[in-house]
Amino acid sequence: MGAARLGPAERASALARMESQELDLVVIGGGVVGAGVALDAATRGLSVGLVEARDFASGTSSRSSKLIHGGLRYLEQFDFDLVREALRERSMLLQRIAPHLVRPVPFLFPLTHPGWERPYIGAGMILYDTLGFSFGAGRGVPGHRHLTRKAALRVAPALRRSAFSGAVQYWDAQVDDARYVMTMLRTAATYGGHIASRAQAIGFLREGERVTGVRVRDLETGAELDLRARQVVNATGVWTDEIQQLVGGRGQIHVRASKGIHLVVPRDRIHSLTGIIMRTEKSVLFVIPWGRHWIIGTTDTEWTLDKARPAASRADIDYLLDHVNSVLSVPLTRDDVEGVYAGLRPLLAGESEETSKLSRKHVVAHPVPGLVMVAGGKFTTYRVMAADAVDAVAHGLDQRVPQSCTHLVPLVGAEGFQALWNSRHRLAGSSGLHVARIEHLLRRYGSMIDEVLALIDRDPSLGRPLTGADDHLRAEIVYAATHEGARHLNDALTRRTRISIETFHRGVAVAQEAAELMAGPLGWDADQIKREVDYYTKRVEAERASQEQDSDQEADAIRLGAPEIVPIA
Repeated sequence: MGAARLGPAERASALARMESQELDLVVIGGGVVGAGVALDAATRGLSVGLVEARDFASGTSSRSSKLIHGGLRYLEQFDFDLVREALRERSMLLQRIAPHLVRPVPFLFPLTHPGWERPYIGAGMILYDTLGFSFGAGRGVPGHRHLTRKAALRVAPALRRSAFSGAVQYWDAQVDDARYVMTMLRTAATYGGHIASRAQAIGFLREGERVTGVRVRDLETGAELDLRARQVVNATGVWTDEIQQLVGGRGQIHVRASKGIHLVVPRDRIHSLTGIIMRTEKSVLFVIPWGRHWIIGTTDTEWTLDKARPAASRADIDYLLDHVNSVLSVPLTRDDVEGVYAGLRPLLAGESEETSKLSRKHVVAHPVPGLVMVAGGKFTTYRVMAADAVDAVAHGLDQRVPQSCTHLVPLVGAEGFQALWNSRHRLAGSSGLHVARIEHLLRRYGSMIDEVLALIDRDPSLGRPLTGADDHLRAEIVYAATHEGARHLNDALTRRTRISIETFHRGVAVAQEAAELMAGPLGWDADQIKREVDYYTKRVEAERASQEQDSDQEADAIRLGAPEIVPIA
């Protein structure tokens, strides 16, 4: 079974099909949880549609730390069930569900308190490893090991000798979060789901108290559609409360947004063979290997301003630089920072006033008949959240619904990935591409690499790198538009690729070339190409200016100075 495409024709078809029939389920929200719900429902044999107001994963699900992990800090909070659940999911994602997208990553924990800290951290690592094995499937990553200071400096020479006394190394996993969500949506579409971005839920259809569907505005055409469904799931993360207001009043779930920012710096700025994790006064700070870069994060502060485009301030950036420089022998400066991104955690509100102490657990509620709401949780446990939400949907349907099977369903691109990886030198020879390029493509597309190579075969010019972002081939931009649901230039440069944070020019230098590549598949004329490039350039300018401001309020005001390419009501 070939992977479904999410191109322009498929989007139009999905909206038409959703409008023309009553579905078992309509999902609002195209982040990791919404995508998980759509996939879970589709693989249980339910008819399902999903609408997303912006681009897929454009909110929290493209702005995470990009880790698939159990959460070491939750052990200190004695939340063993959450850690065990997350480690079980980590193993499944690594070994079965998405081995082409999720991969192991090592971290070094420098010890700064001689005496008590090594046995304390070591005990936590033993527990972490044990919980990872507790369900019998194996961890999928190596176990931890203790290192002397000398041994730690061999794997991480960037550390300042006087800043630590020894270290413990352990393993977790990482993923390109936005690509994962998009791949999951393609998988849901492959199993019959109807998927559409730039389609905003503006109201609910009602019969008495019961929700019977969603009124949607197609933001690309302005048309309004009524999508009828036997059940509706609100999986909108930090927008949960806003969607609840469309059915009247505050619901059973209340979500508070916590801002986390990340910096991206070139790999050569920190000489290390391993990631680094360290404590801060509020949370933990990661230095995460990311291709030819490092991701440094994160912060944890309450955010009450614009949710679509949270802004990072100068204070946020300086906070991360100050903390990471406390252990580095050669400090980083603001000139080393290639990219900055800010995301919002959807935390379930509790009694605590500090967002760092709010729950990462999830909750599913049925606020009114016909409507299920799911919120909270973390990226790693999206599949469990989705299964719980569809279980709640099943209770509202008058038919027998099979149990969730997503623990057995690989995402598109996973089947055959390992065999292709083992054959990557042969693939390089037959395609004329360097083996390093083939490895890059396999890690992004898995066994769907043949679709990208087919584009190059038809048009060899697509086999050239983008000028100014040579990690990516021109074919990848075309593929983003034809297969991956990219509707605008920003979608391709920010989420289908990470050019917006992995280059010092933040994508501006490739904007014209990329827009021209997308123009054919998306039917853009010269005016639309110019509009896309102008919008992207203004967005980057506003983003850069916001990062020079001292406060959230000032940064937010400037960030909002660049309008969205498709306005949201």
